[in-house]
Amino acid sequence: MSSRPLAALPKAHLHLHFTGSMRLASVLDLAGARDVRLPDALTRDWPPRLSGADERGWFRFQRLYDSARGVVQGEAAMRRVVREAAADDHAEGSGWLELQVDPTSYAAAVGGITPALEIVLDEARAVSREAEHGAPFAAVGIIVAASRTRHPLEARTLARLAAMNAGDEAGEVLGFGLSNDERRGETAQFAGAFDIARRAGLMLVPHAGELLGPAAVETAIASLAPDRIGHGVRSVEDPRVLEIVAEDGIALEVCPHSNLSLGVYRDPSQVPLRRLVDAGVTVALGADDPLLFGTRLVDQYELARSAGFTDAELADLARGSVRASRAPARIRQRLLTGIDAWLAAEPA
Repeated sequence: MSSRPLAALPKAHLHLHFTGSMRLASVLDLAGARDVRLPDALTRDWPPRLSGADERGWFRFQRLYDSARGVVQGEAAMRRVVREAAADDHAEGSGWLELQVDPTSYAAAVGGITPALEIVLDEARAVSREAEHGAPFAAVGIIVAASRTRHPLEARTLARLAAMNAGDEAGEVLGFGLSNDERRGETAQFAGAFDIARRAGLMLVPHAGELLGPAAVETAIASLAPDRIGHGVRSVEDPRVLEIVAEDGIALEVCPHSNLSLGVYRDPSQVPLRRLVDAGVTVALGADDPLLFGTRLVDQYELARSAGFTDAELADLARGSVRASRAPARIRQRLLTGIDAWLAAEPA
């Protein structure tokens, strides 16, 4: 059966974590420069075999993530992560990337959370300017994310920092998120941080509904009033919650290979993409953490194609990613026009 090349499909990428975006080769290079020994799962046994089904499995995932994050020390390394993420996204047809970062993770080496965020924003602006002039990069906006494993007051500090750098252009803070293990912390306790972000006009994009079920999605909606939800796939387990997601117009950043790698679903046929779309939910496919899952953005679209999505339906998924984004109007229109052209072209 003929089909159009998915790397040529214009799209937006709305769910990608800073460290998790890294190329394995870059992790190895930075580790070598610092004489850091990495776990075998990041060297000869890559990609790692993971599970998020229990605390032990999540601990292993987090340990590997921390090992990779530990080699990103200093301004040059942080700029490299942003630049390579923008280049890799462009190669997969993404014209807009919303890169999620917790600046506290990189603050020690650069003098605090403010300079850490400023470095990321400055490099995002630089690659986005180059992209506007034809360089092979996706334009990049930034989402500041707090961790559920830290005190909610730290989340408020990050929300204030995000608010100070809020904007609607590439190289500015577009949104505020909440990430890490859903089983940690109480979602409602982070409402204060999200109130700060909301008053600043930031998009609200917490994680919910991957490791935990539909009740976690409902709690996130009630407590945080999100614009989008990271993952959210398990809302399909409760028709009432699924209806709330659809009726409230909350887009879901669905990362199929994350679901598979963490053991949420055993095989691709169980990932509920079709059920979400049929329920009227806007779905934006994302890669989450390519460094640990071994898959990138196009792989998520390939999985949807293997699940029976036609090229017209894949184009609709790409449109959903653009419309759910905070990309500036000119970039949104360019991507939507490109999607139409992709679909109008003859299949290979």
